[in-house]
This record gives sequence, C-alpha cells and structure tokens, in this order.
Amino acid sequence: MTDNAEPWLVVGLGNPGPEYAGNRHNIGFMVADLLAERVGGRFKRAQKAQAQVVEGRIGPPGPASRRLVLAKPMAFMNLSGGPVTALRDFYKVPTERIVAVHDELDIDFGTLRLKLGGGDNGHNGLKSMTKSLGPDYLRVRAGIGRPPGRMDVAAFVLKDFSATERKELDWFVDRTADAVEALITEGLERAQSAYNS
Repeated sequence: MTDNAEPWLVVGLGNPGPEYAGNRHNIGFMVADLLAERVGGRFKRAQKAQAQVVEGRIGPPGPASRRLVLAKPMAFMNLSGGPVTALRDFYKVPTERIVAVHDELDIDFGTLRLKLGGGDNGHNGLKSMTKSLGPDYLRVRAGIGRPPGRMDVAAFVLKDFSATERKELDWFVDRTADAVEALITEGLERAQSAYNS
C-alpha cells in the first residue's frame, strides 16, 4: 500500500481561454472544476508551472483521505507535457499517481474508460504528456464519440457539445469526477469495474 501522505496529481486536459471553455476537447477542465468544488478549493496560478492548481484532500475524512493536487495546464493542449512535468517535479509525484482526464474520440459520448498506460490515439494532450513522462500514467477517458459524416476531427473536438449532449453533460461530468475519486481512493481495478461501460 502506498503512503497516503504522497500526493496524487490529477490533470484535466483542455485549452485555456473562454473561447474554448465549452468545447468537447475541454471536458478534462470541466471535470477538474467540479473536483475543485468538491474539495472546497479555488484554482490559483502554480508557482513553478504554467498551470492553475488546487490542493486538497479526497476520500473519507481522517487517515484514509488522500492528498490531491488538481491541475489545469495553461499551455495549449499540445504543450500539456511541460506544465505536467513541472508539477510532478515540484510536488514530487510518482508517475503511477498521475491521472490525466481527457476527451476520447473512440468511445461514445457519455461512456467512460479507465486505464493505466497505453498509446495516445492521436490525442495531442496525451502525446505531449507521454513525451515528457513516458506512457505509464493513469487515464480517465471521457467519450465524446466520432465526428459526424466527413467533419474534420480537429474541428469536431474544438466545437461545443451539441444541444442534445448538453442535456447529459452535467451528469457525465459528475460521473467522470466520481470515477476519478474512486480511482484514487479504491484503486484502478475497483474503479474500472464500477465505471468502465
């Protein structure tokens, strides 16, 4: 069992700036914002990284709770690895305690998958993180589905969720945040059996 004093670093992937806030590519930021609310924190500029962070505790009160650093890189998606590496070094977080929360094209909207390691599947945020950290960090993959017809993938991920999707979006962000909490407090296998659909 790893030491509960060691922090976990949960990175919500997205692009900074109000024009991107509702994009499919920014679901990681949406989940990070909800988790920050849950731990009662507000994002502040990180001292040593191009990122916003919230520090808190997650899980049951007392010795079983876990230290948590929530982060939103403030570099663009394809440069996420730099801020994440700086945060890892500053907080001394082992790679197996780093969790990336990100959008996933190959999973239907509203579906979650949790896993350790793997490829980047063309996701520029993961590509940048893997280049900096290696592949062995945890991923919470929030499905956004494939673009309709012949729509370009880049255009699709940088569009806001559709009106139909927005009806389910709060529920989906909430469930994704629950999955992150379960991953940290109960471990990957239990979280996978509860949330992988």
